[in-house]
Amino acid sequence: MRNTKKDASYDARNIKNGSKIPVEYYSDQPYVVKADDGAWVLVVTTGAGMEGDAGQHVISMRSTDCGKTWTDVTDVESANSPESSYAVLYKTSSGRIYCFYNFNADNTRSILADDPPFENGVTTRVDTQGHFVFKFSDDCGRSWSKNWYDIPLENFQVDLENPYGGKIKFFWNVGKPFSYNGGVFVPQYKVGKFGEGFMYHSEGTLLFCQNIETETNPEKLTWETFPKGGRGIRTDRAVSNISEEHSFVVLSDNSIFCTFRTVTGHPYCAYSRDGGVSFSKPEPLTYDNGRQVKHPRAANFIWKCENGKYLYWYHNNGCRWYEERNPAWLCGAVEADSPQGKILRFSQPEIVLYDDDINIRISYPDLIEANGEYYITETQKQNAAVNHIDKNLIEGLWAQLENAGRVPKNAATLENGSAMPYLQPFTVKDFEAEIDCRSKFINCGFTLDFDITGENGMLLSTVENEKGIAVEQKDGQLIFSIGDGKFWCTKTTGENALSSGPHHVTIIVDGGPRIVMFIIDGVLYDGGNEQMFGFGWFNRYLSDINGVKYIKINNNANNVKLYLKALTVSEAIAFA
Repeated sequence: MRNTKKDASYDARNIKNGSKIPVEYYSDQPYVVKADDGAWVLVVTTGAGMEGDAGQHVISMRSTDCGKTWTDVTDVESANSPESSYAVLYKTSSGRIYCFYNFNADNTRSILADDPPFENGVTTRVDTQGHFVFKFSDDCGRSWSKNWYDIPLENFQVDLENPYGGKIKFFWNVGKPFSYNGGVFVPQYKVGKFGEGFMYHSEGTLLFCQNIETETNPEKLTWETFPKGGRGIRTDRAVSNISEEHSFVVLSDNSIFCTFRTVTGHPYCAYSRDGGVSFSKPEPLTYDNGRQVKHPRAANFIWKCENGKYLYWYHNNGCRWYEERNPAWLCGAVEADSPQGKILRFSQPEIVLYDDDINIRISYPDLIEANGEYYITETQKQNAAVNHIDKNLIEGLWAQLENAGRVPKNAATLENGSAMPYLQPFTVKDFEAEIDCRSKFINCGFTLDFDITGENGMLLSTVENEKGIAVEQKDGQLIFSIGDGKFWCTKTTGENALSSGPHHVTIIVDGGPRIVMFIIDGVLYDGGNEQMFGFGWFNRYLSDINGVKYIKINNNANNVKLYLKALTVSEAIAFA
């Protein structure tokens, strides 16, 4: 059951509190455009089976209440047709909506692949090849053209090297189309072969249609493939054989920025200064302080907002595979000048969405702005939902980059021997819901903020009989422990988290996702090269953590403050 906003367990970041999108079973890429009649038009890839199974197809629907309810659920392609998949939308100035998608139009039932992992060198998953096509709607997404229309695809070197020499092309798309110089760019990702991890040797391209705004006859639309030179946007193969799911935005000087996933544990990015003809050599995406962003083989999307600023979705960990997509994080970004043209500066991140099950994979989001509010659609491959995002969280990200952060108030100043304020339990017995008093999980938290001298030893503690909180410094590490007498949880940084000398430390204990975060000298700790995760989870069932009445603070910790809430990262950075 979805919790209400009056419930102490409610957290808008928890995807179970989102508004559900109707799907069949599998669901992917719930993407939205606003129709001219004000409705949201959404497409999603769905099916009765698993991802890639026969019957996978694209459907559309409409909402007039910001995704709370959906009507006009319509097949773009029937489940009885060959596989249709991975649709994206584009609305022209005339109001026509185009839907672009993969279509196994030739009903190919098997494809040559590597052995291993595919027995006898054949895969029967056929949703990532065939034809790239479109349909259109002239009635605000209520219905779609009877016919689909093929987009001609140019052979790149990666196509010519596939088992069919480019006669059958392997590809898909998750990137949203974008307007450019009166035309539209539609992203597409080419695949060289199917092997370990399915897609192997991937790279990004753009399909450009110059006359989409002026030509109403779909057969007369013209298409051209970018970048030029027969090689897509990718790293060198020695760096990563995977460069895919590129997401694009146009900057104010008409430069094109893109980011994409790899298997290095980092996303890469590139700029085009010549309208997509060429892109700069891809480099790891970095925060404003130059530290490399960490991210698994998962969608990482960049969006341009109505105010001209940007938001970036990713997962803030160093996994190199398809896993670890929970929680989802957002960075803010703003433009800056460089000798080459406009570039983007990226803030420290915030948790934007999570699921109670840490193995759930939240991905393939879309951002919608409506009436000054922000909404994000997402899917975890089965359930899809629309989530209303706290705009204060988003505005705080941009404030980091504009030196306009809001310093939090109402901190308790603690000294050695101070009475410890009461900390709300994370879990209580629910006397109302069940006769046997099951657990009720509370969305609460607290934040510790202090200076350290750099000396080893216990910094502060309220622990007695494994109940309470403690922070220790040991040989470059911070060690945070928390317990309720039944469960004892510890999160330790890597050994190189602290250089010698004094530091400012903030520890955020967030009871929504049950996560502990360290901020050291104004930078959210991400584990660096030592740990996959800089943050850590504590036991979901942790309850009363109030230890001894008077806190012990040693001389190696100064200016200790306690906030009886989990500060946002932006708030913590504001006073670092």
